[in-house]
Amino acid sequence: MATYTPENTAVVPHPEPSSARDVDTVPFLELAPGRLQGVVSSGSDVERVYCAFLEAAGGGYGSSTNNNRPDAGTEKRLIWLVEEAIAQFGMERVVRHLQPPGDPASFDNPRDLVNALVRRGGRKQEPAGNVFSRFLAYLRFVELESAPGPVPEMSWFVAGE
Repeated sequence: MATYTPENTAVVPHPEPSSARDVDTVPFLELAPGRLQGVVSSGSDVERVYCAFLEAAGGGYGSSTNNNRPDAGTEKRLIWLVEEAIAQFGMERVVRHLQPPGDPASFDNPRDLVNALVRRGGRKQEPAGNVFSRFLAYLRFVELESAPGPVPEMSWFVAGE
């Protein structure tokens, strides 16, 4: 049987999360190609979640319930999403991924980063299923018996202690 080490696995090493993630607020997020996307709680109703995204460079954004109802608190949800991305990946990596206009070093808080991007883009209506189905697909891994060694598909779920 093979011994799993960083040298013989496909897991791309990345720095430890800069702080512990709040999975109650943002249970799922990912730096998807060309965007940051995730599932964000409503903050007031434990039965409701929103699927939110913020596109890199262009700044298109959106947030709606998982059954496509519009989100009146989109800005708040985008800020929570960016805060958790920063906790998971660090500010430098999130800024590099989202490519906001201006000097990348000038962004030191989530609100400024979100505002810079949404000023450049606009609200986009997109089926929430695009994000929610990815979340559900990843959740199925939680129910499986763990295999020995790293599971690259679960790297988004790792939170700092």
